[in-house]
Amino acid sequence: MHHQWLLLAACFWVIFMFMVASKFITLTFKDPDVYSAKQEFLFLTTMPEVRKLPEEKHIPEELKPTGKELPDSQLVQPLVYMERLELIRNVCRDDALKNLSHTPVSKFVLDRIFVCDKHKILFCQTPKVGNTQWKKVLIVLNGAFPSIEEIPENVVHDHEKNGLPRLSSFSDAEIQKRLKTYFKFFIVRDPFERLISAFKDKFVHNPRFEPWYRHEIAPGIIRKYRRNRTETRGIQFEDFVRYLGDPNHRWLDLQFGEHIIHWVTYVELCAPCEIMYSVIGHHETLEDDAPYILKEAGIDHLVSYPTIPPGITVYNRTKVEHYFLGISKRDIRRLYARFEGDFKLFGYQKPDFLLN
Repeated sequence: MHHQWLLLAACFWVIFMFMVASKFITLTFKDPDVYSAKQEFLFLTTMPEVRKLPEEKHIPEELKPTGKELPDSQLVQPLVYMERLELIRNVCRDDALKNLSHTPVSKFVLDRIFVCDKHKILFCQTPKVGNTQWKKVLIVLNGAFPSIEEIPENVVHDHEKNGLPRLSSFSDAEIQKRLKTYFKFFIVRDPFERLISAFKDKFVHNPRFEPWYRHEIAPGIIRKYRRNRTETRGIQFEDFVRYLGDPNHRWLDLQFGEHIIHWVTYVELCAPCEIMYSVIGHHETLEDDAPYILKEAGIDHLVSYPTIPPGITVYNRTKVEHYFLGISKRDIRRLYARFEGDFKLFGYQKPDFLLN
């Protein structure tokens, strides 16, 4: 009898412990708030510093940045931005792409980098990727204007008036100090979509009234690259593609001077293999990237990125197909050969739908 009572008590004890454990498991794993809070805390406390990334690490396919919209759950995590930086490091080490990924940190590059000493920020300008808004953010931070809304449009790109010094204006020692210690970032978008934007902005609409693009640069491209000499229309996207894809494009670049910043590669503009950037933003995910950059730079309490109109940053494959329609595969392949470094460094998918 005594043994029966002991056995019965043991059974009740096991059942009681099982009920408690079940309740604990339910609370821990079925409550999304508990889980997401723990997950967020984990990412905030255990991510290594960017500069201490391991030399080699396999990037899971689902985490590779593609330039397309990522699920919200990934965008809130610093992991996405670290994967972008690690992808750059891996591509920079690829000897087969060395000519497409490396460039000297020349005056041309230093001219692209704007400085905010007050908050220790460097911003590399990549035209046609929403740079005007980032310039406005820095202008306000530098104290030239009290708010973004009060900056006249004609002042943003006037470097005599906008209060944004270029990194090239400092001594070599001061340049190195800033490159080593400041928060550094720039923004990218799909390379071919950026070229379409540059073509439309400079040769079709020309909203800032910059007549030299149509009257000096366009005729120079047409003279050298137009196939049909009887064609009298203004510059076409095909002419532009043939110019950019020509391995000997540099002799025309020298004639065009600074204006080429709107269509040269991100590598030529910002030297991502030579300069260790803190964050790389993607135009396609700017709604998430802009607040993250402001937070990482420690300025999110001082300024906000201007409102992004819905849908404006989404990759538009239909538009890309439309612009490349009728352009020979040979010319498109030559264009890709020049911009392959940009596609690989920043995780943009090779546009096989145009190349094959």
